[in-house]
Amino acid sequence: MKTLKLRPFLKDTIWGGQRLKELYDGREMDNIAEAWLFSCHEKGPSRVVGGEFDGKTMREVLAGAGTDVLGTGCPAGDFPILIKFIDAEDDLSIQVHPDNEYARINENELGKTECWYILDAAPGAELLFGMAKELTGEQFMKTVEEKTILDSVRHVKVKKGDFAFIPAGTLHAIGKGILLAEVQQSSDTTYRIFDYDRLQPDGTLRPLDVKKAADVLDLRPSHALLRPQGEENVFDGYTKTLLTECEYFTLYRVSVTAAYADAADGASFVSLVFTDGEGVYADADGEIPVKKGDSLFVPAGKGAFTVSGRVEFLRTNI
Repeated sequence: MKTLKLRPFLKDTIWGGQRLKELYDGREMDNIAEAWLFSCHEKGPSRVVGGEFDGKTMREVLAGAGTDVLGTGCPAGDFPILIKFIDAEDDLSIQVHPDNEYARINENELGKTECWYILDAAPGAELLFGMAKELTGEQFMKTVEEKTILDSVRHVKVKKGDFAFIPAGTLHAIGKGILLAEVQQSSDTTYRIFDYDRLQPDGTLRPLDVKKAADVLDLRPSHALLRPQGEENVFDGYTKTLLTECEYFTLYRVSVTAAYADAADGASFVSLVFTDGEGVYADADGEIPVKKGDSLFVPAGKGAFTVSGRVEFLRTNI
């Protein structure tokens, strides 16, 4: 299979902004809160642009291609990851995601460990990220009932280039003014804990999932830092930084000033999501122009490829 260029599934919500609307020319939408750039999820699969699969969803392509294009390291039966851009014009709900075991039993899908790479942040913008102090289950339920949960969570200021790894079970929320890239397990299960008493377009309150949240939430204090797992490594023509390596995915940030060489072996596909600049992707099948907002699926076993130009991207594999 040739490398595929993907078009994202676009999603609007009451908290979404205008930056992704401008990036993807979403004139028919009020806002674009999320762009699912690399997705095989049934609720929002990305689509192929150009070539023999033009217009088909990733779900349709992979159903016909078989699992070899995903690689020997991918778990059988599941497309393992989902990659998004998220634009928060308003605060997102305070929430938590379950692990695989709980999600399989209760939601019939994967759990959700995720991470965030901050693309832009307004002055003073913050994430809610873990508990500031330990609570018992009873104390947690009381803070929800009294709407004082904000007093017990970590408020962390962020800036462009920061990185956060969020294991399943971690309380979190994206604050207003933040644009970020999210790499996650391929799951859409979210348990809302508090949503600022916001109303939906029909005038009703957005539903909460406090009981399920209490089942999975880690109530211990969090001391996680907003920084990559690895140091920036400087090479001739590019820099490369390990953001995280976990059991579900490995993620690098690559910044190219001239040219970058890589390869997709038989163990895993490679996802390239472009976060800034312009360049050209090339492999044995030809060239693909790329720019900020583009996403490529490089099949497992594709072999050598290059990216040239002045461009930044996130490189993800299993």
